[in-house]
Amino acid sequence: MEPQTECMLVVLGATPEGKKELVGFQVGVRESAQSWRELLVDLKARGLAVPPELAVGDGALGFWKAMDEVFPGTRHQRCWFHKMANVLNCFPKSMQPAVTADLREISHAATRASALAAIEIFKEKYAAKYQRGVSCLTKDNEALLAFYDFPAEHWEHLRTSNPIESVFATVRHRTVRTKGALSQKTAKLMVFTLVRAASKKWRKLNGTNQLPRVIEGVRFTDGVVADDANQSRAA
Repeated sequence: MEPQTECMLVVLGATPEGKKELVGFQVGVRESAQSWRELLVDLKARGLAVPPELAVGDGALGFWKAMDEVFPGTRHQRCWFHKMANVLNCFPKSMQPAVTADLREISHAATRASALAAIEIFKEKYAAKYQRGVSCLTKDNEALLAFYDFPAEHWEHLRTSNPIESVFATVRHRTVRTKGALSQKTAKLMVFTLVRAASKKWRKLNGTNQLPRVIEGVRFTDGVVADDANQSRAA
């Protein structure tokens, strides 16, 4: 069996003012729950006493297992960008543009009910011949739609883990060019320096006025304060 490749494990967070921050960073193994557990425990030790309301990530099982152990109350939001790529791998290339459009109908639906209805349509269209693709999508329904319980202004940020992906596009470009020439310590310092430099250009989260409500525990339904949603339906 080949040894598991080490990589940089990274956690981004946001301040109450909506500024993105690099809060966790260490060398580890992506699929290792132990590696992620060490990083998350370190966050707690450095002052993250209140569990995050929501964690956004791809399908790395080690991350989610560690999250449930260290912050059991934190909701899961699966990254739609990675999920769509996984689903599309189950379809012929000729079908992928149409399937992509159908997946966007789900991920960008105005309400959870509309998203669930779009998932049912997806199942009816493709289950007969492409059950593997349908199963890949539907097994994570709850985690894919968690963002509906948060302010609509935040949905763009919550649907995907792209803030980390975009940062590391530049990091990969630099580290690939120096591959094999760096020790682990030097590589870690280089990546950290690149990320810190990139962070100066990060834009704030949308809907910063909604962050205090999230912090206070205000409930949202389909992106709006729950009481407002109930009043709208009553009207």
